[in-house]
Amino acid sequence: MNAAGEGKAVYPVPGVRLAAVAAGIKKPDRLDLVVIELAAESVSAAVFTRNRFRAAPVQVAEEHLAATAPRYLLINTGSANAGTGEEGLADCRHTCASLARLGMCEPQQVLPFSTGVIGERFSVECFDRALPGALEQLDTAHWEQAAQGILTTDTVPKLASRRVRLGEQEVTITGMSKGSGMIRPDMATMLGFITTDARIAPALLREWLRELTDRSFNCISVDGDTSTNDACVLTATGQAGNPELRDADSEDARGLRAALEEVFVELAQAIVRDGEGATKFVEILVDGAGSAAEARTVAETIAHSPLVKTALFASDPNWGRILAAVGRAPVGELAIDQVNIWLGDVQIVRNGGVAPDYTEQGGARAVAETDILIRVELGRGTGTSRIWTCDFSYDYVRINAEYRT
Repeated sequence: MNAAGEGKAVYPVPGVRLAAVAAGIKKPDRLDLVVIELAAESVSAAVFTRNRFRAAPVQVAEEHLAATAPRYLLINTGSANAGTGEEGLADCRHTCASLARLGMCEPQQVLPFSTGVIGERFSVECFDRALPGALEQLDTAHWEQAAQGILTTDTVPKLASRRVRLGEQEVTITGMSKGSGMIRPDMATMLGFITTDARIAPALLREWLRELTDRSFNCISVDGDTSTNDACVLTATGQAGNPELRDADSEDARGLRAALEEVFVELAQAIVRDGEGATKFVEILVDGAGSAAEARTVAETIAHSPLVKTALFASDPNWGRILAAVGRAPVGELAIDQVNIWLGDVQIVRNGGVAPDYTEQGGARAVAETDILIRVELGRGTGTSRIWTCDFSYDYVRINAEYRT
């Protein structure tokens, strides 16, 4: 199962040029180095992994972003450059300086991103050889190549694009993401790059990125593992010429934010649909909780249960596994007799026990679908949360067992 918006329009974003080249970082003749050039007046915001073993590029990117607005994003696959100590930091700074010399900007104006095997350094010579050719190939139309160039175990590139009117101006939003395993963003291996030509005040851009990430990439899980390299960047080039958006409650701001959220959610869900070995897309909705945080805790406990995920792979309506996951979630004084659970439109648990009208045939029908909804009502408040995840198949074990071979 995979879906990444194949066949959908991908609109160039004025002020954004991209290139992808084969640098030979890990494998020959594979696109593995991506350069994104941003117009000089662009503003950017980023969020990064909270994993304590943060990769060298995460540390350097955060440092550079705090110093100045970026002109280039530099992304490599094949090596995560995580757990590589001072040498990895030096390698990362070297690649930023190399691109800065060619792009005639300061090294701090380059934000680096890496994905791949943790604990392995890359060859900076691969970057030095490939970067001149990458800059020669920069083009506004190269989104598909760039989306291909950031993949690791992904099976398809992930792109999303929208156009929306703000008064007299038409504004474009286009983004790409990568991720298939080690996915449980906490700001999975996950990278996201979303751009728009709208003019947005820096403070509003940062506010929106935090909100949109929480409603999209922070709502997905493939295997419950948070990467050392997670990052998401939102850039506004300002090329559309609209009056700068400062007030989040203005009509134009609300319209643009809604379109941005569509792109963020589409890219986040594409990661789950392309989860390593995934055959099912699973939405877990928990409501009636004492708080949103409590609802999220229950949803994540279900999403991270190997027993639930393997039952879904087998299309087995083994609802006891879902019930057990709800029961072991760290929720104080949970009233079991208030809990109701559904698989799709089939109620499997009513007031803490099997629903009297539940049938195995109905449950089997619900879990045979490619897209599955698990809904839990806790009956203790108004808190709600939604998580998107997938099943565990034989291929998940195979892919990760063979990852370094």
